[in-house]
Amino acid sequence: MKEVEKLVLARVVQTCSAHPSQWDAWTVEGQYLYLRYRHGQGTVERHPGPDIDTPDTWNEGLSELLVEWEDGSSGGAITLEAFLAASGLALAPGASVS
Repeated sequence: MKEVEKLVLARVVQTCSAHPSQWDAWTVEGQYLYLRYRHGQGTVERHPGPDIDTPDTWNEGLSELLVEWEDGSSGGAITLEAFLAASGLALAPGASVS
């Protein structure tokens, strides 16, 4: 898997705050990432863009699982700060978070 220590997020948009917790995120280089936490498991996936309804977007072999971790719980909600700490991602100074 790719080293995520080098991935710094410039923009993060929470798309679900309950179960599962999930975000759309973009790195400072403009790469789209899908962040998800469900049943105590966190994942960071790289995709060409956030539109999963367009079959060519996520199904052309351009997607990649970058990080997968489990915290031993069956939780479905997590804060962005806790997710970032567990996954090794970081926010850029002045990052947009909504």
